[in-house]
Amino acid sequence: MPLPAGGSVSALLDGHAGARAGFVLAHGAGAGMDHPFLAAIAEGLAQRGIAVLRFQFPYVEQGSRRPDPPAVAQAAVRAAVAHAAALWPGLPLFAGGKSFGGRMTSQAQAVQALPGVRGLAFLGFPLHLAGKPSITRAAHLADVDLPMLFLQGTRDALAELPLVRDAIARLGGRATLHVVDGADHAFHVLVRSGRTDAHVRAELLHTLAAWIADRA
Repeated sequence: MPLPAGGSVSALLDGHAGARAGFVLAHGAGAGMDHPFLAAIAEGLAQRGIAVLRFQFPYVEQGSRRPDPPAVAQAAVRAAVAHAAALWPGLPLFAGGKSFGGRMTSQAQAVQALPGVRGLAFLGFPLHLAGKPSITRAAHLADVDLPMLFLQGTRDALAELPLVRDAIARLGGRATLHVVDGADHAFHVLVRSGRTDAHVRAELLHTLAAWIADRA
């Protein structure tokens, strides 16, 4: 996948034929596009008629563990959306991602609208650093003039639920919150919860696919 400043990054496609929408899915800060959680989400969406484009941020492509500066990451998001639009002409487009990837997508949209994108979905929006509760990272969301879906776990150390509710309430009808009971930032659940990670992924996929379908 080409980048606007030159060079390229790797990308993966899941599904296409007969898809009713396309989703550009960005990875989190600690793992690339082939992380098992991201792969399961992409494959599950493809099975539900939503084509998915996953891509690497430049720092992962270069073998670094240090996330790209926001401007570099946002440019990669923008390039991925343009790539998806070229691959799937006519398909309604959505974008978002896991943690860092979701936040870089929303920042890109806040700076300049992502062409053709109808909505943003976040799998664990990283509202603050662990142990440092704040909603300052949500300030740019006021400039996102699109429907937004927040999928958040009740045990997420990077997004205390009362603060998430406060930040989302400020966005009005543009934002939808789906709370995943017992899930942490990686959407893992405790054994004593009586649920498994597979149950959580099924809940995430059902909610995300339905939200996209309603807006496609």
